[in-house]
Amino acid sequence: MSDKASSTPYFLGVDGGGTGCRARIEDGAGTVLGQGLSGPATTRLGINEAWASISRAFDAAIEEAGLTAADIGSIHAGIGLAGIGRKGALAALKAIEHPFASITFVSDGEGACLGAHSGRDGAIVIAGTGSIGLGLVEGRQLRVGGYGFPISDEGSGAYLGLKAVQLALRAHDGREQKTALLSEILQRFQNDPMEAVAWMDRASATDYATFAPMVLRHADQGDAVARRIVQGAAGHIDTLIRTLFEKGSPRVCLLGGLASPLEPWLAPDVRRSLKPIDGDAVSGAIILARRAICQH
Repeated sequence: MSDKASSTPYFLGVDGGGTGCRARIEDGAGTVLGQGLSGPATTRLGINEAWASISRAFDAAIEEAGLTAADIGSIHAGIGLAGIGRKGALAALKAIEHPFASITFVSDGEGACLGAHSGRDGAIVIAGTGSIGLGLVEGRQLRVGGYGFPISDEGSGAYLGLKAVQLALRAHDGREQKTALLSEILQRFQNDPMEAVAWMDRASATDYATFAPMVLRHADQGDAVARRIVQGAAGHIDTLIRTLFEKGSPRVCLLGGLASPLEPWLAPDVRRSLKPIDGDAVSGAIILARRAICQH
């Protein structure tokens, strides 16, 4: 261990996602000393932009914790970052100069998985705009799905939106029963399929996912088509969860923006098999930071 890190160690966890970045500093006993927030941090924005966002979040946490320049040299940092699998991203991040005793990078999904199970073996299924199953079991990394919309991400918010728009166009033609959900979607496009075609040409997964709350609302109100779409999505999430168990995960958590609305639609055996998360992705990043001390 270097001299600069010989005083009391501090642990910094950062969760850098596509929507925002959160940082937290704890002491050795796990007491939270400071927290910070900033905007999106994903390598898709570029390494420099991602690091700038991470830095704003940890600077705010350091300031709130009231740490001195000398203390900063005793910080072990763990950083979970969206898009770290992109070619060259990890090497570029490791090349950035930092003031800490140590720094470790993982994907945001791996950070969330560590936090969900307090660093023990286990897996998570994230159901949000996209969907993916991730796990860490006996040093093996598990991955199921999550290859991006529209070729993957089954059961996600984008999937719900895509199915709803497809069925709305069929209803317009008379190939599908026109329910309240499909009427509302057609109204978004001024009841003109060509408006939907123009929208599709520029629509991203996030744009498709904006229809997810509407689909879920109509499903809860008993709309037959909405129920069919949500049941289909839940079936895909069931499969992700079951596959992670089959691959040897001892426990699985469901998280993400669609976790609670979709959970009632899951198969009873799958619902019973889920466990609540222990901690969030920032907790996972702190677990990573604490492990660095053991390796010194």
